[in-house]
Amino acid sequence: MFGDAEGRHRNPEHTSRQFVGDLAPCRRVLGAETLPVIRLHDLRHTHATVLLTAREPVHVVSQRLGHASPVVTMTVYAHVLPGSQREAAELFARLIRGASEA
Repeated sequence: MFGDAEGRHRNPEHTSRQFVGDLAPCRRVLGAETLPVIRLHDLRHTHATVLLTAREPVHVVSQRLGHASPVVTMTVYAHVLPGSQREAAELFARLIRGASEA
């Protein structure tokens, strides 16, 4: 959601079209190979991906994205943390070893 100067919601299609229009001259100046064609929505995915890979809690990212539930966020972005299961298993093994040594 983007607001205008008065705080009203902008039409998302208009905002997306404006983004595409603003991106075109940037691609001309920087070079098309330097700046790929992206959609405004791709920035949303990038935002979520960066936060999740930095270990921001899923419920926080979910709220930022406006998802109804963290389950929605994890359904869409589960692929972002492929090592999570391995890390969880290793942590569990260390905890078990530590408990058996105590």
